[in-house]
Amino acid sequence: MKLLFLFYMIFTTLLYANNIKNALQYETSPYLKQHENNPVRWYVWNEKTLLKVKKEHKPIFLSIGYSTCHWCHVMAKESFENKKIAKLLNDNFISIKVDREEMPHIDALYQNIYYHVNKRTGGWPLSVFMTPQREVFYITGYIPPQKEFYSEGFSNLIIRLSKLYKNKKALKEKIDEIQKDVTSAVKISNPGDENVSLSTLKKSLKKSFDDIYIGFGTGKKFPEASKLSLMMDLAAITQDKKLQKQSFEMLDIMALRGLYDHIGGGFFRYSVDVNWEIPHFEKMLYNQAELIPLYLRGYTLRHKKLYKSVVQETILMTQKRFLKNNLYWSASNADSQGKEGEFFTFTTQEVKQALKNNPYAAEIEDAMGLGIEGNFEDKVHVNFYNDDRPRGFEAFKNNLEKIRQKKEYPFIDKKINTAWNAMMIEALYKASVIDKRYAKTADKNLQALKNLMFRQGELYHQTLLGIKPKQKGLLEDYSFFISALIAGYEVDYDIQKLDFAEYLLNLAKSKFYKNGVWYLSNDGLHVKAGFNDKYYTSPLSKILQNILKLAALKASFVYEKFARKTIENIKPELAVKQANAPALAKAYLMQELGVVTLKSSKKNLINNQQRILQIKYPYLLSKAVAYENYLVCTIRQCFIEDISIQKVINFIDTDMRKQYN
Repeated sequence: MKLLFLFYMIFTTLLYANNIKNALQYETSPYLKQHENNPVRWYVWNEKTLLKVKKEHKPIFLSIGYSTCHWCHVMAKESFENKKIAKLLNDNFISIKVDREEMPHIDALYQNIYYHVNKRTGGWPLSVFMTPQREVFYITGYIPPQKEFYSEGFSNLIIRLSKLYKNKKALKEKIDEIQKDVTSAVKISNPGDENVSLSTLKKSLKKSFDDIYIGFGTGKKFPEASKLSLMMDLAAITQDKKLQKQSFEMLDIMALRGLYDHIGGGFFRYSVDVNWEIPHFEKMLYNQAELIPLYLRGYTLRHKKLYKSVVQETILMTQKRFLKNNLYWSASNADSQGKEGEFFTFTTQEVKQALKNNPYAAEIEDAMGLGIEGNFEDKVHVNFYNDDRPRGFEAFKNNLEKIRQKKEYPFIDKKINTAWNAMMIEALYKASVIDKRYAKTADKNLQALKNLMFRQGELYHQTLLGIKPKQKGLLEDYSFFISALIAGYEVDYDIQKLDFAEYLLNLAKSKFYKNGVWYLSNDGLHVKAGFNDKYYTSPLSKILQNILKLAALKASFVYEKFARKTIENIKPELAVKQANAPALAKAYLMQELGVVTLKSSKKNLINNQQRILQIKYPYLLSKAVAYENYLVCTIRQCFIEDISIQKVINFIDTDMRKQYN
């Protein structure tokens, strides 16, 4: 009997040991929950953990990722589920796991360090090793479990870094080296040597543009919506033919190559190759939200049917895959059934079967080029290599959609993120120019977001449906919520939207603006807001744009003066970054050239929305007032008043251009 009892105790102990959960079991973040059963003894980033670190004098291993990140999953499977690696981490470090979507300010802090140390933009997963005082002594991205030609193995790295931590002299040298990289990059050498102008910004944009493969940069291709938006602004303001050509080339290639999901609609996160052929198959809500307005703008200028279709299909995709209870989930994974791109790709046989009996099969095959024989491992990811969709596309698409319906859709991160929802709401308001129903949807979404995330007079950042939000709002939540409200006002001219935007702006200023500096959060971490727009628009640049817009719409010299002062303070940094801080450059141009407000009655403005949309000047707002004439003003002066909308439009696009050309 004693033997039986002893066996039972050993068995249950082993069973418990194999199923023990770490501290992530108490979290709601889908990304953190994915790691709750790891043998790594994970902790969350909070005051309790940081106090534990200092008390135990153990170094920190910080791992930052998100739930739909392919390489985060790879590293988790290879290393965080590996008991030997987990033991090394548990013995030598306190391991902290952060969801970058939950804590973008923490991610921004360490991405900035990575950038200055490695002289290139980082990504996810981000792996950071630091002292209990949070002094970084090693920072990298994905780490393979065993040595590869580009990296030492994780096990050896843990051993080496734990020894480094114990060698105080070598540790200090490494910390000082990293701090020097960061601080020296922050210093701006003689800002008087540089200036910012239409000319310098155009030069910077053209320099970064890849004329061979199209897009920005020479490696992986990201949509970089903020940079493309600035390019379209400058093309409109200066009538630069090359910028106009480049902007349309980029809209075309993103819509026709592999970045776009031709079967299900919507954009993937980025292209892994220079030619836009094979994407990383994640779909992020923010990508859809920021690209929709650019295709609307392109459609307004060129009336190309493809652009309108992209807008409609992308909205339909977000509503089909992400919309729940009038709110939008965050993202979908690249992987399904254990393989990257499995849901989105097809066998060659499936593609040829989908072309069967299509009278335009030869034309479609020609448009797909060699990709029809397989372009992603042994599968086909649909790309088109001509300047528009081929004839017969709809029938081809419908046949492939039927094949997809038999597959399992990838994992969806069901977080409700305030900033990203606000981005999507703004996109819908803007899309209402092609379909008024989008504005009604946006109104429902806006009210649902406000009901969930606006509590006790302030915004909250994120939560899951059915769970009361706990995390206070960040600068990005206020920035994009305000922007959505302004966009909504310009659709229905409901003054309550404008008043709420003003309330949120003043609240954001009180929370995040301290001693002349904007911060990403109000939690004491003092992470300064930056100007990186590579993935989505910088919250700081967006709030500056909002201030200038509200200054114009509310006729507030206080807001205008505050925006001018803030932009002047950061102008030296813009002088160095130029078009590499595109949303900041846009705010600067709004200030320098002037936000133009077209004023008339609500009825006149609504009836003439399509004509107003044709105005080429990019920094134009409309405001409902109590008179029938049309009046054109900046915050400091008015230029023309007339009963004819056409005369006013002509003035803005001809006479006013003389002032900024």
